[in-house]
Parts: sequence; C-alpha cells; structure tokens
Amino acid sequence: MSPPVYPAGSLVAKPRLRSNTMLAYTARRLALFVPMIAGIVIVTFGIMLLLPGDPAIVLLGEDASPEALVEIRTALGLDRPWYVRLAAYFAGLIQGDMGRSIFQNQPVADAIGARVGATLELALLALAIAIVLGITLGVAAALWRGTLVDTAAMLFAQLGVSMPVFWLGILMMLLFAVKLGWLPSIGRGEPLVEALGAAATGRFGPLLGAISHLAMPALTLGLNSAAVISRLVRSTMLETLSQDFIRTAHAKGLQVTRVILVHGLRNALLPIVSVIGLRFGALLGGAVLTENIFGWPGLGQLAVAAISQRDIPLVQGIVLSFALMFATVNLIVDLLYTVIDPRIRLE
Repeated sequence: MSPPVYPAGSLVAKPRLRSNTMLAYTARRLALFVPMIAGIVIVTFGIMLLLPGDPAIVLLGEDASPEALVEIRTALGLDRPWYVRLAAYFAGLIQGDMGRSIFQNQPVADAIGARVGATLELALLALAIAIVLGITLGVAAALWRGTLVDTAAMLFAQLGVSMPVFWLGILMMLLFAVKLGWLPSIGRGEPLVEALGAAATGRFGPLLGAISHLAMPALTLGLNSAAVISRLVRSTMLETLSQDFIRTAHAKGLQVTRVILVHGLRNALLPIVSVIGLRFGALLGGAVLTENIFGWPGLGQLAVAAISQRDIPLVQGIVLSFALMFATVNLIVDLLYTVIDPRIRLE
C-alpha cells in the first residue's frame, strides 16, 4: 500500500499544536460516549420489555399469590410505566448509580465489578494471541507466497474463520481436558495479575494454575480473530512489498528483517490496527459463549443468568460495560494511527 499524498505543509506539525489537536480530538470522541450510552440503554431497555416472562414470577415462583406479586412489583418499581422507569434509570446514571440487581440483591456496579476483571483478563489475552499469531502467520504467508508455508497459514485461517467459537471450545475441552487430562475443563485459577505478583516473589504455583485455566478459553476466543487478522496481514503485506520504496530499501542494502518490519509491516499496519479494534468487540461477544462453556466467572456468564431471570438493571449494566470497553479500545486505536503514521492529522 503506497503512502498517501498530503498537501504541502501538512506533513509536519509543531509539537504543541499536535498535542492540542490530539487533546481536542480525544475530547470530541469522549463526548460521543454520551449519546452512545443513551442509545444503548434505550435499545437494551426496549429489548428487555419485549422478552416474555415477569421478573416478579421468576423471583417468587409460579405458586406466588397475586397479592405477593403486586407487592414485589411495587417494591421493584415494575408497576410504573416504562418511560418513568427509563427516566429514573438515566437520572441514576447521571449520579453514577447503575441501579440495583433484582436477583443478585446488590448494586449493579458491585455485581459487575466482581466479574469484569475476569472478562478483561480473558479478552485481552485472547486479543494478544490473535495479534501475535495473526501477524506472524500473515507476514510468513506473504514472504513465502505460493509455498507450503503460505498454504498452511491460509488453511489455518480458513479453518479458524469457519469454526464457531462454541464448537471449537467443546472440541478443545474434549481433547485437552477429557482425553489427555492436561488442562482443567472449567473454572478460573488465581487472577493473572496476582499470579504474576506471586511469581515475582518466587512462587510459580499460582501462575501455572492461572495459565492452565486460561489456556483453553483464551485460545478458543483468540483463534478466530487470529485467522481474520492473518488473512488481512497477508493481503496488505503483499501489496506493500510490491511498492517501489521496498525495492529501493533492498537496493540500498538494508537488512531484510529491517525492510520487512520497519518499511513493510509498519506501512501495512493502519488497516490491520483498524481490524484489531473491531475484533475486540467480537471477542467481547464471543466471551459470552466461551465463559459459559468453560465456566469462566466473567460478565458473559453473568449476562446469560441475568437475561434468563429478566434482571433488567443488571442486563443494562452489563451491556453498558461491554459498550464502554469496546468504545475505549477503538478510541485507543484511533489515537494509535498518528503513532504509526505521523502524517495523519487528527483535524
């Protein structure tokens, strides 16, 4: 991919001007969070209203008396019109209150806070696997185009794209947990951050336990994204390596590794980084399935339980948390554009 052409004088910016521009751009993007959050809350609230079932009946059981059902609906505010409940929820969000979970009987923020670390740990490790594996296979396939390496890499990519997350997770569980007995099938070990801290003091048991529990869920979640990234890296690298500036770099006698990584891969990174940001959203969605398959105590597992119980405040809080994580990652991706290619201006 040839470098884009910019008007004269636009390629160099004073440091202070560039810093102010980045701050202004970041502020504008953060301001967009407000309508985004409002839209997500309204859509989620509407979907929950359309679902069959009554939270009061789910909470008290089918044999509950009509008086008890009326009492619990009044206590939970379910007897009020939907627009009144929605307005009350927005008023609470402005004050930092996400409501109270109906079935967890605790603030939604506390229920999410107890689980969000596990989901972030799983999603970020899966993203790291996808980036490292996808870029490595894509670059190798581009460098050895038409060879066995290229064929094997693209076969992996095709399989990774074709296999559903839940099916791959079940297969991995049958192989590595049931058949071979190498890895635990369900549950979570010690949090990875705490396990790394223990390893720094010479205790490696918690780290090994954390990795053994993380291995299958993270691989299950990351292989699909790795396949997508590898196909994109191959195509962009093939286009970049055919450009004149790559031939010039070779003609100057630069090391092949420097030509590939500094001149080739860096110029191909912009579309790759864009896709990586989008794949994080897919990872969060896949985490719902993966966490339930492997019994991982994260937000995905909590979301399924909340939906089945029609716990509207908890479902809204979880969806909102996913949206904020996705939006934050994409904001970081947008800001990385200027690090990868300083010619890009944020105005």
